[in-house]
Amino acid sequence: MTQTANFLAFDLGAESGRAVVGRFDGEKLSLEEMHRFANGPIRILDNLYWNPLHLFSEMKQGLAKTINEQGVEVVSFGVDTWGVDFGLLDRTGHLIGHPYHYRDSRTDGMIERACAIVPREEIFAQTGLQFMQLNSLFQLFAMAQHRSPALECADTLLFMPDLFHYWFTGQKINEFTIASTSQCYNMQQQKWSTMLLDMLGIPTHIFQDVIQPGTKLGPILPSIAEELGLKGVIETIVPGCHDTASAVAAVPVAKGEEDSFVYLSSGTWSLLGVETNEPVINEQSLTYNFTNEGGVENTIRLLKNIMGLWLVQESRRTWAGQSETFSYDDLTRLAAEAAPFAALVDPDDVSFLAPGDMPTRVQDFCRRTGQPVPQSKGALVRCALESLALKYRWVVERLEELTGRNLRVIHIVGGGSQNRLLNQFTADATGRRVVTGPIEATAIGNVLLQMLALGQINSLSEGRELVRRSFPVETYEPQDGEAWAAVYDKFLTLL
Repeated sequence: MTQTANFLAFDLGAESGRAVVGRFDGEKLSLEEMHRFANGPIRILDNLYWNPLHLFSEMKQGLAKTINEQGVEVVSFGVDTWGVDFGLLDRTGHLIGHPYHYRDSRTDGMIERACAIVPREEIFAQTGLQFMQLNSLFQLFAMAQHRSPALECADTLLFMPDLFHYWFTGQKINEFTIASTSQCYNMQQQKWSTMLLDMLGIPTHIFQDVIQPGTKLGPILPSIAEELGLKGVIETIVPGCHDTASAVAAVPVAKGEEDSFVYLSSGTWSLLGVETNEPVINEQSLTYNFTNEGGVENTIRLLKNIMGLWLVQESRRTWAGQSETFSYDDLTRLAAEAAPFAALVDPDDVSFLAPGDMPTRVQDFCRRTGQPVPQSKGALVRCALESLALKYRWVVERLEELTGRNLRVIHIVGGGSQNRLLNQFTADATGRRVVTGPIEATAIGNVLLQMLALGQINSLSEGRELVRRSFPVETYEPQDGEAWAAVYDKFLTLL
C-alpha cells in the first residue's frame, strides 16, 4: 500500500486565509482545512493597508496546529495570495511599513498620468496587461510621483506570497505568476520591463530574480522550526503564487477539451480566460483591455478581471453595519425571488471599486443610466448577479475573437462556484454548458505544484486527471436563451 503524502497549502484571499492539508494516497487527493483566519484592509487616516505581521503569525499558528496538534507529517508547503500588492524591504531585509491595499485611493488618476509619459500602447506592448489602477505599476508610479520615502530607501520588492516565503526561508525571490500581475514584467521577453520602469521613475534595482512555480526554496528557517517545535525537514515549494494561477492549474479539464474550455475563477473577483502558449498582445486585446498573466508549466493565462462577487459581498457588509445580517444563501434566495432583468449595471464601473455603501452605488448607477432603481435587497443582488453573467458572455465572445477558438464549456472553480443561481445565469446568458467545481481549486492547485516538484505527479495534465477522479463537479445546461439574448443588447449599452 502506498503511504499517504501530506502537503500544506497556505491560501490567502482578500477576506480570509487558510492552512489546508492535501493528502495523496497514490490514487486520490483529499483536502482538510486545518486553520482559518480573518484578513482584510485596515484604514489608517486616509489610506488602506494590509497587516502582514498578523497574517504571518496566523500562518505559523496553522503550521504548528497541523503538525503538533493534529499530528500530520507534512513534507512541504507553499503560499498563494491575491495579486499586485507588495512589501518593500530596506537594505537590512526588514519590512518598510505596512503594504498598501490594492483598493487604496492613492492610485486614482495614475493611469492617465502614467500614459501621459509613456503611451498606453507602449505600456501594453511591453507588458501585455490590462489597465487597472490597482496594478503594481500604478501603485509604484503613485509612490514615485509623491516622492515616497519608503520607495526611495527600498532595497527589495517582494509581492505578498514572496514576502511570506522570505520570512519562512530567508530567500528573496519573485515568483513568475505573481510577478506577471504587476504590469512591470515583459511577458514576451520574460524579464522585468526596465525601460518602462525607468521612464516612469520607478527604481529597477528593487526587483528580484523571477523563478517558476514548482521551484524548491529550501527548508523552513531553523529559528522558526525551533519556535514552533517542529521536527524533521519541511520543504518550501513555491506554487502558482498568484491564487488564480493555482486555481487554473486545478481546473478538471478532460483530454481533448484543452482548446474548447474557458476557466472562471469565481470569488471576490471573477477571472475569466483561456490558456495559451504565447501572450496575445495586439490592437484587439488592447482595445478590449485583456491581460496576459503567467500560468504554470510555461503557459499564459489570457483573461479578463471582472469585479466579481465583490458587489454582493460589500452590499452584505453594508447591511450588516445597519444591523441587518444575511447569509449568502439568504441573499441568493431573495435574488431568485426578485423580478428578472429589472435593472443592470456594468460590474466593472469604477464607482464600484472602493469599499463603501455598495447598495447606494448600484442604485446611483441605475439612476444615472435611466433605469428603474432597485429597492429591495433581492432586487439589488439579482441585478449584480445578472449583470455578472452578461459580462461573462461579453468576455467569452471576445476570447473567441482573440483566439479563433470555439469555446463550448465554462469551468467555474473557487468559492463562487457554490452560487448555483449565478451558475445557472452564466449558462443561460452565455448559451454554454457550465461545469462547476472543485470549490477549493486554489488550494488544490497549490498542492499539485508541490506534488509536481517532488515527483508525485509528472505533469499538469496528470494533475488535472487526479482532480477529476478526486472531487465532484456539477453541470448546468443553458435555458431560456431568448430572454437573455434580448436583454444582452441593453447590457451592451451600459459598458
